[in-house]
Amino acid sequence: MCVFANTRRFLTKFRNARKLLPTSPPQEAALESSTPSRFINSKTIAGVIFFIAALLMATVTPNVEVAWVMGFLFFTIYLFAFEVVDVDVAAVTVMVLLGLSSLLAPIMGLKAGLVDTQKLFVGFSSNAVISIIAVMIIGAGLDKTGLMSKVAGFILKVGGTTETRIIPIISGTVGIISSFMQNVGAAALFLPVVSRISARTGLPMSRLLMPMGFCAILGGTVTMVGSSPLILLNDLMLTSNAALPPEQQMKTWSLFSVTPVGLVLVSVGILYFIIAGRFVLPVTKTSGGAPDNVMDYFRRIYGLDYVLNEVVVPSGSSVIGKTLDEVEHDYGVRVIAASRSANEVLIGPNALDRDTQIQAGFVLGVLANQDKLSNFAEKYNLNVRKDLETFTESLAPTKVGIAELVIPPGSTLIGKSARDVWMRKTYGVSMVGLHRQGATLGEGEGIRAMPLAAGDTLVVHTAWDVLSRLEKDRNFVVVTTEYPHEELRPQKVTWALTFFGIALFMVLFTDLRLSVALLTGAMGMVLSGVLKIEEAYEAVSWKTVFLLASLIPLGAAVENSGAAAWIAQQVLAALGTPPAWVLQTALAILATFFTLVMSNVGATVLLVPLAVNIAIAAGANPAVFALTVAIATSNSFLIPTHQVNALIMGPAGYRVPDFIRAGSVMTILFLVVMIFMMNLIF
Repeated sequence: MCVFANTRRFLTKFRNARKLLPTSPPQEAALESSTPSRFINSKTIAGVIFFIAALLMATVTPNVEVAWVMGFLFFTIYLFAFEVVDVDVAAVTVMVLLGLSSLLAPIMGLKAGLVDTQKLFVGFSSNAVISIIAVMIIGAGLDKTGLMSKVAGFILKVGGTTETRIIPIISGTVGIISSFMQNVGAAALFLPVVSRISARTGLPMSRLLMPMGFCAILGGTVTMVGSSPLILLNDLMLTSNAALPPEQQMKTWSLFSVTPVGLVLVSVGILYFIIAGRFVLPVTKTSGGAPDNVMDYFRRIYGLDYVLNEVVVPSGSSVIGKTLDEVEHDYGVRVIAASRSANEVLIGPNALDRDTQIQAGFVLGVLANQDKLSNFAEKYNLNVRKDLETFTESLAPTKVGIAELVIPPGSTLIGKSARDVWMRKTYGVSMVGLHRQGATLGEGEGIRAMPLAAGDTLVVHTAWDVLSRLEKDRNFVVVTTEYPHEELRPQKVTWALTFFGIALFMVLFTDLRLSVALLTGAMGMVLSGVLKIEEAYEAVSWKTVFLLASLIPLGAAVENSGAAAWIAQQVLAALGTPPAWVLQTALAILATFFTLVMSNVGATVLLVPLAVNIAIAAGANPAVFALTVAIATSNSFLIPTHQVNALIMGPAGYRVPDFIRAGSVMTILFLVVMIFMMNLIF
């Protein structure tokens, strides 16, 4: 969060800063001008390599249609891997080019376009895309009631503020939830939670969202209803049984048949990020983490070096019975919150005042210089906590912070002190600094007894909703403008939970399409007033919508042209007659490749019949081979084509290379663990 004292001071500092700026040396200017050309050259070289590879591939494809589809695949991978344009722009470009193939078919040597133009935009009405829109709206509705904030507070209370503790809790929870609902729904549901946790801990969202997203995908392998391929698998097996003799027919899988494999995969995913997260997780500039450190600003401008800590008052402490006014004045500390019990937090107007007596068991939220805090705690044998525990919710940066107020000439407070007007009790602001005529006084220097004058700048700690009200108070001019103006609707939590429960019930226990079930919950949020329709539109990541919807025609072209079947046949033919586990691994790798460039459902439909025939020819269990394909279609971590990866890409500011770096290791781990567990159990 950035705050500005006033226009004059800001312009003065800006002019002074410009005077100190050195002119760029010629060599630096040359370096800057040469960097883009090197960047463009690297892309150009890569583009030439991909073009040559596509031409070579065209010489071995069975027909011209497959050759063109393979060319589009190479082109798409090139755009994604080298970030020639944004991924959503790349996806829309490929979709448009596929549509133009109908016009250019004679020139391209085709009888018809690669994709029927009547079906080119079906992705925008697809079950998956509409489902994603709906779960974003549902997640925003739950967040608007403050429910996600409470969940985030609970996770912080249990997990603290470190990556190694928060990642397992979030990722494990999402992994289990996604085993019973669509993984993209579980990820979207927890997206606001991660945002809250990021804001409170200062951990960038890019360090938290990828573990959560990957474990949401892995969670889809825990039960037979965790992902669309596993839901579809039993029907595909029954279809294959119709062409098999009785002795070779397969038995369908039960709900928890795959659970041991899925639980191990989720556990490995969590361990991977705990051990290697510091190396593979990026720190992006656009991460939705905490705002800029406000105290750095006040330390730089006013010389106020404060920290916020929780202090516990043990029984027997000599501070018991003293008022806040006594200890604050004597030790230069400022108590901004107090708690008698877990359910009673005193903060804001009419909650705390200088006559409040400290009692045994009190937890105090103290804002002070570190040395003064240490002296205060040592004098009274108080326990200083390392992290916020009691006030994780009430003192979260999304709710409270430090701001600047100026006393205008017409204020009725001129000539009165903060003590005279009981400023903390009356206005809900705790003054921690006073800036007057170029000098700044802090806590312990009598600032609350000084009569206020026009032009005084008050540095205060306050709740953002209080600051919003003070903007309408003529006694103050609120200088701080960039703070969370969040309008929560806790009174709507019952409606939000009701419609979320209805949507979840229909997803789990009815045959209704996922998109219809989730849209029911989303529209319930709007109609019940949990969200305004404008807020619902804002909750949708349209970048994600266009990315997924535009890739669907490419998947259809890969499947309908016969390119997918041709790739599978070529790979398996090259293997010859190896052991069954080698064939199983080859199928898993094929499924992994296909799910990156087409829908996981399409990859499953294509490869399950092939897997069954290969297993029978090799004397292996066809049901296990079919299950291998259905699980392997969840191995989608390398590029953001999976719905979950596309969902988290924008909020975390990820780039394609970020997925390649973290996803490449995860992809290998997935294959190794899956093949090992499949052979161990089945």
